[in-house]
Amino acid sequence: MYQENITALKKDAPIGVFDSGIGGLTVAREIMRQIPNEKIIYFGDTARTPYGSKAVSTVRKYTEQITDFLVSKDVKMLVIACNTISSTCLDMLRERFPQLPVIGIIQPAAQKVASICSEENSIGVIATKVTINSGAYQKAIKDLVPQCNVAAKAAPAFVPLIEEGIIDNEIMDLTIHYYMDDFIGDGKIDTLVLGCTHYPLIRKNIERLFPKLRIVDPSREIIGRVKKVLAERDELAGRDNDRENIFYASDLSENFTNMIEKILETERSNLILKFKNLEL
Repeated sequence: MYQENITALKKDAPIGVFDSGIGGLTVAREIMRQIPNEKIIYFGDTARTPYGSKAVSTVRKYTEQITDFLVSKDVKMLVIACNTISSTCLDMLRERFPQLPVIGIIQPAAQKVASICSEENSIGVIATKVTINSGAYQKAIKDLVPQCNVAAKAAPAFVPLIEEGIIDNEIMDLTIHYYMDDFIGDGKIDTLVLGCTHYPLIRKNIERLFPKLRIVDPSREIIGRVKKVLAERDELAGRDNDRENIFYASDLSENFTNMIEKILETERSNLILKFKNLEL
């Protein structure tokens, strides 16, 4: 009986999900939709966002702080809901926490691209400067579809605009045109990878402005990998999991509260929001 209780507690332990800010909430939303028995402890580093223009050494330092905090909460898995962190810290985290599965967001997206594309397709990746400069997406896709054409474009202004809630207006549309008109047209891009978890929040804008594009959203693709790993470890949560989803932020601003309500499509009263300062 004791061992059964320990096993049940482990299965119902939360999944640690983290990002530089609010973008990772798109991954949290998909977990809540697709595997609703699972519970989440989310951390968004809203005080220090964006990560995409920071030095890799800084990104790694911040990532160590966040994951140490989440592991202290006895999570059963770490989900990197940030392409910048996935492209720079995945191997480091797997060495740091060998007892935990650490799921990055880039490989599942590359596998989706490989399943729908051939060498005849032109694939575009938009992401932060750090992610693009790492070459992680380009390499992951080329490894699976060697003959395809992969173009990459850094779009650093998207994240701060999204973090400020500047989405459904002319400013965002103009910014999309600025980054993407020549990129899509000159490269004859037909398949676009949203290489930052913030970008699904402007997917409707992109689809409206470029209706012929086929879009790959890594925030959705990562869920299949999460389910597969949990099933292999016999750690899928049971239906009677009565834990709560908890959302931490390093800056619990009104903007964060408004955006989390919008992304998760729920009222403030239905959320458990907590402040956690990780500054050294």
